[in-house]
Amino acid sequence: MFIQTEATEHKQSLKFLPGQSVMGSGTVDYPDAKSAKRSPLAQRLFGIDSVARVFLGPDYITVTKAPDVAWNVVKPTVLGAIMEHFVAGEPIVLDGEADDSTDNNDQDNEVANEIRELIETRIRPTAQDAGGDVVYHGFENGEVLLEFQGAAFSLKDRIEYMLRHYVPEIDAIKDYRDAIPKPGLDTPEGKEIQRLLDERINPAVAAHGGHISLVDVQDDTVYIRLEGGCQGCGMADVTLKQGIETEIKQLVPKITSVLDATDHAGGENPYYQPNKGGESPF
Repeated sequence: MFIQTEATEHKQSLKFLPGQSVMGSGTVDYPDAKSAKRSPLAQRLFGIDSVARVFLGPDYITVTKAPDVAWNVVKPTVLGAIMEHFVAGEPIVLDGEADDSTDNNDQDNEVANEIRELIETRIRPTAQDAGGDVVYHGFENGEVLLEFQGAAFSLKDRIEYMLRHYVPEIDAIKDYRDAIPKPGLDTPEGKEIQRLLDERINPAVAAHGGHISLVDVQDDTVYIRLEGGCQGCGMADVTLKQGIETEIKQLVPKITSVLDATDHAGGENPYYQPNKGGESPF
């Protein structure tokens, strides 16, 4: 049996093609091991420590790994698990098996499929025409997790309006990176800085199609993300140093550093991203 692999737009996800039918028709998304009770294949894959999500397509399996492990470590184990499952002739999904959360899971999967179809057929073409892209990362607890690339962030409000119009089960649209719990955002300092961004800074940068997101607050350091028109802007460093950093430090004197970096997969300090010269911009 020969299993091919194919890269996806999300670097943590890899598509595996076993050369035969997987679901045949339709798809099913398993965001965690608990949701995969009815799929022996998904359960086998979740038995691998670094597997975070499993998506079963008509003739492929998309596996999403944890960000702190490289694909060259995970990939051989995933290939072995898929091959072992198909060679053994075990079912992909168990039909008719009792499941405590069947109703909720089935409903969530139906909603996720509807969201995915809207994104692929209506939203991504518009985002690409605008010079960006939108990548679907999941649907959890009423929230759609998306990745906005390039100029696509400027379409966020329109995208949210469209998705909520067609899919009433949606409560909110969120950048997938913001779905990771960050205790620093709930501190008094984090709330003050978020208020500053919402009330003073973002209204100003919105005029240029930009947006500043607060990623985290850790001790004396604030981590932000420049989005939309701010991303890749030649004046970004000046805006950060002379504007945002100054206002944040005046508001919260204990803050000594404001870093523009969001590399969630990057080593021991997941937010720090050095500039091209290899030195801290501060």
